[in-house]
Amino acid sequence: MPRARTKARKRALDILFESEARGVDPCGVLVQRRETDDAPPVSDYAAMLVEGVVAHRDRIDQLLAEHAEGWTVARMPAVDRNLLRIAVFELLWVDEIDDPVAITEAVELARTLSTDDSPRFLNGVLSRIADLAVYLRTTR
Repeated sequence: MPRARTKARKRALDILFESEARGVDPCGVLVQRRETDDAPPVSDYAAMLVEGVVAHRDRIDQLLAEHAEGWTVARMPAVDRNLLRIAVFELLWVDEIDDPVAITEAVELARTLSTDDSPRFLNGVLSRIADLAVYLRTTR
């Protein structure tokens, strides 16, 4: 199952990244991808991640702005920004995913898809948010 969730996170990232690049609604891209014979298919977990990020984006971006020292959300590379959004959603709203797993998955995707500095940056931001996650889950 872990491989399936890794693929789902990558697929959710693809959809969020594409929607941002095209300036369209992520849920619209999600629907298009699920209706076509697109490869790879969009799993239920990937769809849940996209929908969750969309539903909680304002709160997620607020947390990113507060904990990404020296960076605004808008200035972050698009891959990093969307990986962070997915991981923060998992940290705060997906109870069956352990915090270290959400962080490790985001860092590993950043290692293969983003800049050399991205894994350390994501790890730092997500670790700061995870340290507060117990409190944040009660205020969501």
